[in-house]
Amino acid sequence: MSGVCGPVTVVTTVENETPFGMTVSAFASLSLDPPLVTVAIDRRSTLLAAIQRVGRFGINVLAHEQAATATTFARRDIDRFTEVAWELDQGLPRLPDAPGWLACDLDRAVEGGDHLLLIGTVASADSRMAPPLVYGHRTFGTHSAYAAQ
Repeated sequence: MSGVCGPVTVVTTVENETPFGMTVSAFASLSLDPPLVTVAIDRRSTLLAAIQRVGRFGINVLAHEQAATATTFARRDIDRFTEVAWELDQGLPRLPDAPGWLACDLDRAVEGGDHLLLIGTVASADSRMAPPLVYGHRTFGTHSAYAAQ
């Protein structure tokens, strides 16, 4: 599966004024009516536990130049939110430099081996055009149409 390219996102939530977030490439649109998205998160994740308690999560869809942000949120040995600019939007941590933003209400969680597949109802969304950050073959890149730019 490492050869399958996926969008790179930072999934976030906040609980008791403490922000949680991590890099996730298992993200997809599920439905337009109603607007649903999916994201798969490891069962051992503190982010997953917080999302389940709070019932809401944000998805920051990263741009090609945000590989360092993706790496920061993939690390476990640092306070990720001290390393990047962020703000609350719809009560959820948003990375203002990310070109895509979705605020979601947790609709349900589906069993998926060592992960849970979270289905979120999109409550709010915002986007701007930017070359997307994708992950494949264990490296960051962008969509081929943007590679020549």
